[in-house]
Amino acid sequence: MLLLVLPGRPAAAQGTTPLNPAAPPLSASPAAAPPPDSSRKAAVPPARPLRPITVQLLTEAADQPLLRPYRYRLALPDSLAALREIRALVLALQADAYLTASADELRWRHDTLRVRLYVGEQFRWARVRNGNLGDGLLTRAGFRDKLFQQQPLRPQEWAKLQENILREAENQGFPFATVGLDSVALTGTEVEGRVVLRRGPAVVFDSIQIIGKTKTKARFLTKYLQLEPGQPFSQQRVLEAARRLRQLPYLQVKAEPEVRFAQGRARVFFLLEDRTSNQFDAIVGVLPNPNPGVGQKRVQITGDVTLNLRNINGGGKGVGLQWRKLDANSQLLDAQYLHPAFFGTPLELSGSFNLLKQDTLFLTTRPRLQFAYPTALAGRLAVFVEWRASRLLSVDSTLRQLPENIDSRYSSYGLDYTWNTLDDPFFPRRGLLASGQAAIGTKVISRNGGLRSDVYEGIPLRTRQVTLGVRAERYVRIGRQGVLLTRLRGEALLNERLFLNDLFRLGGLATLRGFNELNFYASQYAVGTAEFRQSTGADAYVFLFVDQAYLRRNLPNDPYPQDTPTGLGAGLSFRTAAGQFQFVYALGRSSQQRLALSTGKIHFGITSRF
Repeated sequence: MLLLVLPGRPAAAQGTTPLNPAAPPLSASPAAAPPPDSSRKAAVPPARPLRPITVQLLTEAADQPLLRPYRYRLALPDSLAALREIRALVLALQADAYLTASADELRWRHDTLRVRLYVGEQFRWARVRNGNLGDGLLTRAGFRDKLFQQQPLRPQEWAKLQENILREAENQGFPFATVGLDSVALTGTEVEGRVVLRRGPAVVFDSIQIIGKTKTKARFLTKYLQLEPGQPFSQQRVLEAARRLRQLPYLQVKAEPEVRFAQGRARVFFLLEDRTSNQFDAIVGVLPNPNPGVGQKRVQITGDVTLNLRNINGGGKGVGLQWRKLDANSQLLDAQYLHPAFFGTPLELSGSFNLLKQDTLFLTTRPRLQFAYPTALAGRLAVFVEWRASRLLSVDSTLRQLPENIDSRYSSYGLDYTWNTLDDPFFPRRGLLASGQAAIGTKVISRNGGLRSDVYEGIPLRTRQVTLGVRAERYVRIGRQGVLLTRLRGEALLNERLFLNDLFRLGGLATLRGFNELNFYASQYAVGTAEFRQSTGADAYVFLFVDQAYLRRNLPNDPYPQDTPTGLGAGLSFRTAAGQFQFVYALGRSSQQRLALSTGKIHFGITSRF
C-alpha cells in the first residue's frame, strides 16, 4: 500500500485546538485540568449543569455554498455534543472527496464555539487502470471504468472495490491476498494509478473435522457441504456451511465453523451435536357429523399418525410414513425415502408414495421419483417424474353421462426449486422459505367397463396437462418473544377437461384450519396466512391465526365454481415429558358453512421426538 501525500492547507492559528477526526472525542469542558497532587486527596468539584452551546462556522466565502447540502446543527445541548457535530461534518466532507477538510481552529468564548473550517478542493480520479487482475475478476468485483475516471475520489467506494476484489480472490483459493494502488501519480487534485493484486499462496481444502457428540459421518457432510479435498479454498462455501447445517433437523450447530491453515491446505472444524429429530405424532380430531343417520353418533373421530426416522446410521438417510383417517370410510397414506450423497455425489435421491381412498367413490395413487442438487448457497434444485393413477371403486351402470369422477392416468416431468434461510427447522423465528414447482405431462382417460361406451363420446381421452405450485413463508421477530409468520400457498391445474378426482384437496389442520380434512376440491387455489406466536418458553408458545383462501373449480355445470373460505382461531404448543403437545381451536366460514361456534374444529395431539 502506498501513502498519498496530499497538498497542504493553511496552518492553524497559534493557541487554538485543531480537531483530528481520527482522534477520540475531546473533553466536554474547555478548561484544562489541573495537575494531580499526590500529597493529598483531590477535592471533587460540585457538578455544574450542562449549558447549551452555539457553534459559529468560519469558512471561506467560496466554501459556504458547498456546505448547504450537509445537515448539521449550530445549537447543541453541551460542549461534547458540539465537538461531535464538528467531527461528523469533517468526516462527511472527507467522504465526499474533500480529503483535506479539517477543523483547523477551535475557540471557546463563554457559550459559543467558533470553528475555523477548512474545506479544500475535491479530489478526483484521473484514471484507474487494471494492473495484474483478470478482466473477469474485476468485472465480478464491480469495477467499471466510468466509476473511476474523472469522478470524485470517495474513499468508501475505493474501500468497497478492495473488499470485493479480496472476496473474489479468497473464493478462488487465495485467502491471504492483498490489493493496493500502484504507480500512483498525483497531478493537482487528480489521482491516477493501477489496481494490483498480490494473491499470496494458493490454498486447497484438506478435510473436515467434526467435534462433538454426533453420529453423523464426516464423509456424508463432505458431500453435503461440497467441501471436497483438493478443491480450491472458498470462504463463501465455509460461511454457507453453517447455514446449510442448520437446515438439517437432526443436527445442532454449537459454534461457527473454524478454519486452520497449514502448508497450503485448509482444514475446517465443525462443533456439532445430535438433536432429537426422529418423530412420532398421534393427533386426534373431534368433528361434528354433518349428516348423522339413524344409530350414528353426532361426532366423528379422525386420526393422524406420523413416523419419521432421520439420519439413519449417520449418513443422512431418512424414512417417513404418515397415515390419516379422514372420516369413517376415507384414508390417506404418505410414504417417503431420502438418500443424500447418492453414489458419492452431491445429488439427493428421494422417492414418495401417496394413496388416497375417498369413501366408496375412488382410489388414487401417486408415486414420485426425484433427484435434487443442493447448491452452495441455501437453494435446492430438483427434477422429478411423477405417475398418478385414479380408479373408480363403484360404478352406476345406468348413467347416461360421465360421472363426476373418472378413471385416468397422468405421467409428468417437472422442476422444483426451494430457497431456505430459516434459523431452525422446528421452531423458526426468522428467515424465509420459498419454493416453486412446475410439471407437464400427458393425461389419459381410461374407459371403465361398468359404464356405457357412448358416455365417452366427445370427451378427449388424451390431453396435455400442466401443474404449477408456489409456497412462500417468512418469519419476523417482533419484540423479544414474538414471531410473525406470513405465508402464501397456491397451486394450479391446467387441462382441457377436469374431473372431481383430478383436483387438489385442501382443508384441515395442515392447509386451511376451521374446516374438515380435505373438505375442498380446487383446480386453482391460493391460501394466505397470518399467524402471531408469543413464546412462553424455549419450546412453548401461544398463537393467533387467520387463513384466507381463494378456490376455483373448472368443472362443467358446477354450482359452486369458486369460493373464498376464511379460517381463524387460536392455539398453544408446549413441551411435556411425552413430547410436544399442541391444541388448536378454529372457526371457519365459506359459502357452505357459516361462522358459528357449533361448527368449530378442535385438534389436539402429541408430537414425540426421540
